[in-house]
Amino acid sequence: MKQSVFVSAGEGRFTATEVARGPWDPGSQHGGAPAALLMRAFEALPAAERLMIARVTYEFVRPVPLGELELRAEVVRPGRRVQLLAGSILTPDGLEVVRARALQVQRADEGAARPPEPPPQDGPEAGQIDSPRLPLGAMPFFGADAMDIRFVAGSFNEPGPATAWFRLKVPLVDGEEPSTLQRLAAAGDFGNGIGASVPWTEWIFINPDLTLYMERVPVGEWICLDSRTIVGRDGVGLAESVLYDEHGRVGRAVQSLLVARR
Repeated sequence: MKQSVFVSAGEGRFTATEVARGPWDPGSQHGGAPAALLMRAFEALPAAERLMIARVTYEFVRPVPLGELELRAEVVRPGRRVQLLAGSILTPDGLEVVRARALQVQRADEGAARPPEPPPQDGPEAGQIDSPRLPLGAMPFFGADAMDIRFVAGSFNEPGPATAWFRLKVPLVDGEEPSTLQRLAAAGDFGNGIGASVPWTEWIFINPDLTLYMERVPVGEWICLDSRTIVGRDGVGLAESVLYDEHGRVGRAVQSLLVARR
């Protein structure tokens, strides 16, 4: 089995491996790695039978380091129709680096649903492999070593909107098959990267948060992001992505962005 993103150390402790590395700092993780790990923790919490995770908001309050981490998750407001969850990732000395809140909502009654909106482009088999030009050298990187990324419109290295398919190609946690929601969380943090409005070589566009909205539980291994970034005059950046699986739309991802020259 390929190297996992995290290795479980028991009792809520995990070690982030090198394939969790992000694009901005060689010692820190890509946001998709801790986002997927917290999604895994939320899925494991007790819930009424018809509840599903409808929204998760992550705040990356500090860079998330590689190496040993502690994860905590709990139900903070139980309910049969609506339930609120909270989670955190901390360093070994107790410093909180990520906090998250999740909302579980009862599934819609039969008859209310409509067929999902189809994906806007071709499927992953028609996509082209691309990688951002990063100053990481040969070091492992989440976007190249943990994810399979196939562009069907746009590119990492061409500013502007883009559409790409993502597949987590290694286990999230050693010895486990990731759930489809964990796959969605791993992919959902890439919107600012593929839909950047300015070049990687000249600018940083770091997201201190991520919100995922799920209309339904995705099916299969592949998640598509149709992404674009807007940087407001005298404001901040906002990256928006519509999320799809191979059957159609599954939700939306939104990120606020710190945009600055390198």
